[in-house]
Amino acid sequence: MLYQEVGQISTSYAAERRTFRLRQDRVALWLLLGFAFFAVPWLGNDYWFSAILVPLLVLSLAGLGLNLLTGYAGQLSLGSAAFMAVGAFAAYNLQLRVPGLPLLVSFALGGVIAALVAVLFGLPSLRIKGFYLLVSTLAAQFVVEWVLTRFSWFTNDNASGVITSPPLLIAGLDFSSPRGRYVLTLAVVAALFWLGKNLVRSELGRNWMAVRDMDTAAAVIGIRLLKTKLLAFAISGFYLGVAGSLWAFAYLGTVEPHGFDLSRSFQVLFIIIIGGLGSVLGNFLGAAFIVLFPILLAHLFALLPAGLMDAGQLENIQKMLFGALIIAFLIKEPQGLARLWQRFRQRARVWPLRY
Repeated sequence: MLYQEVGQISTSYAAERRTFRLRQDRVALWLLLGFAFFAVPWLGNDYWFSAILVPLLVLSLAGLGLNLLTGYAGQLSLGSAAFMAVGAFAAYNLQLRVPGLPLLVSFALGGVIAALVAVLFGLPSLRIKGFYLLVSTLAAQFVVEWVLTRFSWFTNDNASGVITSPPLLIAGLDFSSPRGRYVLTLAVVAALFWLGKNLVRSELGRNWMAVRDMDTAAAVIGIRLLKTKLLAFAISGFYLGVAGSLWAFAYLGTVEPHGFDLSRSFQVLFIIIIGGLGSVLGNFLGAAFIVLFPILLAHLFALLPAGLMDAGQLENIQKMLFGALIIAFLIKEPQGLARLWQRFRQRARVWPLRY
């Protein structure tokens, strides 16, 4: 059998609480990381790094940030792009106004500032929930974008409002090339995903899931709703702030408010819905679907005879097909791509027997 668990018995609490308990999972993870860090930079080209891999990694990190809040803590939010913008502009201004500050420290501090803003907009969650909380967090999207465009201090008094991000220098090494941006993004995303995986398995993660399932029952058994909900907003904001910094510095190369508009918030929301709510792996799967599927459609339409459709019609048809497939997928598998992966693993455990 391909995926046997026989003989892998945990004999200590430390072994039982491993992030990846099965030997197969640990081996597969190390092989995947080795391939991503060493083989992909050598095999890939600039197009793959700049147009596919970097946005895929950053969007998966943003999806994880929203998934911690919505999928695990049950707090709906449409302000993801706003918190990404706060992190990006905070990191830029820290690099600009604090000489000698390391770039990674600027990313971390940008995440902290985004976390504080997220807590501010998360305060209504103590009184309201569901659709009303969704509308409340939507206000963050418009307020943050208005502040960043209204006050030129955030853009260093740039007349266009679009500023070039500083060079990616870390410990004297320049990561400004497409390959360097990919390696930097991969390292940050891998570290934060490892932290997030352990976080959802901790006491705080269990508290989030209890509040998500029934906050009244969670309060009865002693879980402090105020602390638990605000921590969910804070940690989600931190992840989104770091993702926003990477989006501006490593992907766009510019820092501008319109790069974090409402459509970006919906994009992050679609990632966690398609990938699977309450799943860490689902963020990668959802981001891969969002990034790769439009590229696949574009290549398929390129096979059509020239002149059959103009560029505008093709773009509209791509959007219609993309939306229709998302709806069909959600009807067929509402628990997301992560659920399909879980079913595959369950079948692999008993193969070649019939499941």
